[in-house]
Amino acid sequence: MTWTQAINPLDNLFLSALVAAIPILFMFYALAIAKMKGYVAGLLTLAIAIGVAVFVYGMPAGLAIWSSVYGAIYGLFPIGWIVLTAVFLYQLTVKSGQFEIIKDSIAAITDDRRLQALLIAFGFGAFLEGAAGFGTPVAITAGMLVGLGFNPLYAAGLCLIANTAPVAFGGIGIPIITAGAVSGIDTMAISQMVGRQLPFLSVFVPFWLVFIMAGWKGAKEVMPAIIVSGVSFAVAQWFSANYLSPMLPDIISALVSIVCLVVFLRIWKPQNIWRFKDEPPATLEVKKHSFGAIAKAWSPFIVLTILIGDWGLKSVKALLDTVTIAIPFNAINNLIIADGSPVAVVYKFNYLSAAGTAILISAVITAFILKIRVGDFFKTFAETVKSLTLPLITIASVLAFAYVANWSGMTPTLGKAFTVTGAIFPLLAPILGWLGVFITGSDTSANALFGKMQAVAAADIGVDPVLTVAANASGGVAAKMISPQSIAVATAACNLVGKESDLFRFTVLHSLFFMSIVCVITYLQAYVFTWMIPVYETAKKAAAQISPEAAKAAEAALKSNGTMIMLATGVVILVIAIYAYKQAGGGKLDKNSAKISVH
Repeated sequence: MTWTQAINPLDNLFLSALVAAIPILFMFYALAIAKMKGYVAGLLTLAIAIGVAVFVYGMPAGLAIWSSVYGAIYGLFPIGWIVLTAVFLYQLTVKSGQFEIIKDSIAAITDDRRLQALLIAFGFGAFLEGAAGFGTPVAITAGMLVGLGFNPLYAAGLCLIANTAPVAFGGIGIPIITAGAVSGIDTMAISQMVGRQLPFLSVFVPFWLVFIMAGWKGAKEVMPAIIVSGVSFAVAQWFSANYLSPMLPDIISALVSIVCLVVFLRIWKPQNIWRFKDEPPATLEVKKHSFGAIAKAWSPFIVLTILIGDWGLKSVKALLDTVTIAIPFNAINNLIIADGSPVAVVYKFNYLSAAGTAILISAVITAFILKIRVGDFFKTFAETVKSLTLPLITIASVLAFAYVANWSGMTPTLGKAFTVTGAIFPLLAPILGWLGVFITGSDTSANALFGKMQAVAAADIGVDPVLTVAANASGGVAAKMISPQSIAVATAACNLVGKESDLFRFTVLHSLFFMSIVCVITYLQAYVFTWMIPVYETAKKAAAQISPEAAKAAEAALKSNGTMIMLATGVVILVIAIYAYKQAGGGKLDKNSAKISVH
């Protein structure tokens, strides 16, 4: 028996929206005031959401529970699968000792503190955000800067501020993938829209970092390096977000920015080597390494970039999706009527085309390159699973709540309520993302909470939903630097425990400033620069008009192209793996690996 979704169950939109907001308000309370663990807050929020769905919205209990089950499974695969494999790959490089070589290769380039901040806090931090995310960038880069002699408070603050532009694409694109899942908007379209918002911030962040450190005069002295760092990052971010995949922008833009700046510093040097007044002595011993050793250390992430790039191509995805297992949720499939149509609930277990599988293959190749024993490989994987158990429960519970809210009608209710702001809603859309990240510490969670609501509100006021959904992710990045979780990671990395309030005061005005920039960008794109919004619905309609015969032929051609690409990739990776394997060292894992703080 079908059930029709309710949008205004109390016959008063204000009261209905107030009730619909109860689970979200509870989550904010649980995390910000009660300071509950993420998984506890997530599970309690889910329970409250199910209660509201059943007793206020009249959703049958069975449908509410199955909605949560579907959301939880989706949270674990493919989203949790990406988190697990990304952190696993990172841990392999740490435990094998290769990550120390990566750090040395970055830290040994210049003695100027301004340029070290650009390379480590901005460039290397973005790379870590893309490769692992979840607290890794700030923990590692802040510790590196302190080791090089930076004032601990400045090191922590700079790394928090630098970890802004890459957050929306962090953890191999998890925030964007989540936004697409909950909003129903094409993931690539969201990636393209974010890729037309954040590059404006990306090109500005390097200047702002140096300006905070050394003032206008100090920034002016290294302006050529600032321009090279910011512009190369922004251009690569725009290109990869628009033409490759939401999984690659951070890794590609970070590597491009680092390489461009390193090459530039070989032909240009600042007139003065700038350092802090009365800075503490350096404690980090920076070693020189051969080109072969450095190439070997970076090779896991080079392989990762190549494979993720392939997995993002339509031709490769079409080839790999031929083995997808479709699992209809018969207990809920086509039983919920939303917008006059039944909701199809079919879980697609695309175990080959999932991005996490590409990362796992990268990890297997990494084990070969670094000569990691089979036993150590599986032991590290088991340790990674154990360390991520609670974070994965948090992700599953948040996605479960998102699907209950979406299918019960709670999210559409909140979206309708926000339409009262009228034409100024695009100006406010980034603030929702900012609030979500400030409370949860995660752009992924903020997108899960507000992604659908942003889409509904935008559609009702006549603005393309992809703009506001993207603005939720883009606005959220500005709050990463002030979220309690991020500040806790930074203070722990820099021996500043107890100084959390000082660090918050250091970053809060920068956070509000960056958020206001995203608000203005979004508003202008909504009404002035509308040509910047990607055309994605038209492409879908055009595809729907193709005859079945033509569609079948096009699919066959696509799979053929995917096969050729995969074969070519195999040859390239084999060459890289053999070269890196022949380099000296590697093979034994360190029991005392770096630990990641995951939220």
